[in-house]
Amino acid sequence: MQFTSDYVSLKGSVFSFNLERSVAFRLVAPPNYRESPTPFSVLLMNDGQDYVGLNLEKTLSDAYKDKETNPFIFVGIEADHNRLYEYGTSISADFKGRGNKALQYSKFIIEELIPFLGKEFKVSPPVQNWVYCGFSLGGLSAFDIAFNNSKFFGKVGVFSGSFWWRRKAYQKHDMEDRSRITLDMIKNSKHRAPLQYFFQCGTEEETDDRNNNGVIDVIDDTLDVINELQLKGYSYPGDICYKEIEGGKHDLSTWGSALPQFIKWAFQKD
Repeated sequence: MQFTSDYVSLKGSVFSFNLERSVAFRLVAPPNYRESPTPFSVLLMNDGQDYVGLNLEKTLSDAYKDKETNPFIFVGIEADHNRLYEYGTSISADFKGRGNKALQYSKFIIEELIPFLGKEFKVSPPVQNWVYCGFSLGGLSAFDIAFNNSKFFGKVGVFSGSFWWRRKAYQKHDMEDRSRITLDMIKNSKHRAPLQYFFQCGTEEETDDRNNNGVIDVIDDTLDVINELQLKGYSYPGDICYKEIEGGKHDLSTWGSALPQFIKWAFQKD
């Protein structure tokens, strides 16, 4: 009797001195992982505990069968009860103190997880072959880490990113609304990071429209980030891809439906 597999999968954990805890992860690799003489590109994902809800088993299996997609290893990093404090922006917590461990989480990714993966698995050296993604607050975290550590990543995917993250509470009639941390992080950066960006939003994620311009906040915030990136010299379209899903919600089902296109964008063959 002969057996074939669509992918190789394992679960493990790595202890983080920066976070002072063990961090669980799930790794999924193409079916030829064991015999492959060449290393693989890497897709890191925050909120790896949502693997099932995002329908990633089918999405990854289909991607590994796609001849137009370069093979890659998926690593889903699981969050725990510290999520609200470890995800965020490494330069500053928000005005409620959330994200006060984001710098430590960033150091975990760069100083501990990436070297661990390089030592234990057949992964390519970081930079152009590494992609980072996340959803909601996990998307903000992925953007922050990739943007500020671009020598390790080539692309980043942000699904319904929490770009409302701010230093102070929103004040009505504040037309510039520059308290949003990500906008100033991009503006004040000293160089244009060699990154490409994939953003996704849904038109039914919320009803909030704090500036009453007829556009829900999650879309407004994402478009403002795209505009700030353009002012920094990124091209849109080009360096930036934006996908708006009509009827899309702030949930795993919507994000899961967008993942195949994102993976195709991230790992498409030249």
